[in-house]
Amino acid sequence: QVQLVDSGGGLVQAGGSLRLSCAASGRTFSSYSMGWFHQAPGKEREFVAAISGSGGSTYYAASAKGRFTISRDNAKNTVYLQMNSLKSEDTAVYYCAAYYSSSSVYYKSNVRYWGQGTQVTVSS
Repeated sequence: QVQLVDSGGGLVQAGGSLRLSCAASGRTFSSYSMGWFHQAPGKEREFVAAISGSGGSTYYAASAKGRFTISRDNAKNTVYLQMNSLKSEDTAVYYCAAYYSSSSVYYKSNVRYWGQGTQVTVSS
């Protein structure tokens, strides 16, 4: 039983930055690999980034690599997504995710818990 609350979305100009946050309940936060997915209108929910429980390993979609950085603060039960050099095509609802143990981070079927989503809109 883990609840995830994601926040930090908003409207930014192309080239700008946002930092998303995901606050988790529970005492076992550090045992979960955490990630972010996004979903644009009419499209599938797609993997963006993930981080291991300790923070020692990170994973990125090709579209995110070099622009986005995932991090976590286990003392605060929080995971972050720093989004820089934003593009119009980044516009989507972003969802925080906590994974099942020993599962690939790339697939939404391996997500055990989802946040409610936060809207990111990048203007042209």
